[in-house]
Amino acid sequence: MASTGVTKRSRTRRAGESAYGLLLLAKNVAMGLVALLILVAGVWSSWDDAKPTMLTKGLERGTVTVSDCGDDWCTGSFAPARAGGEAHGRVRVDKAVTDGTGDRVPVALKPGTDRAVRTGAAGVLHAWVPFGGSLLLTSLIVAGGLGLRRTGWTMGLLGAGLLGASFATLTL
Repeated sequence: MASTGVTKRSRTRRAGESAYGLLLLAKNVAMGLVALLILVAGVWSSWDDAKPTMLTKGLERGTVTVSDCGDDWCTGSFAPARAGGEAHGRVRVDKAVTDGTGDRVPVALKPGTDRAVRTGAAGVLHAWVPFGGSLLLTSLIVAGGLGLRRTGWTMGLLGAGLLGASFATLTL
């Protein structure tokens, strides 16, 4: 009888290989879920400001003239864009979207609040900054933890590009 050269592995070795494979699968699933959680959290936190910035239909639009700035917020008077709109004495706008006292910023008012969000390209990019940060953070997990280096680099560059574009449009 001729020998084929195939040796049967022991039951213990096969069980060990299966357990190692299950651990690798569990690690990849866990990393994928963490990455997905971070991305969803970034979109969730961005959407609160992005929605009134991008979908302005039905919202009161106008201009805020900044009169006072604190640590995080600036306040000013709101002048409506349309002739029949209602002027508001004091509204709050994020300090990051203004140049300081005396600045005139195009905004949309959030319904039922005294908060205003910047409109236009600068406002949209600023609203998506938390998502850009989540892309940067997730790129490390995707590249390092999951071993998908090209995807990780792409996500990181998109996140950095979003943050850079937001900074560039707000400083113009």
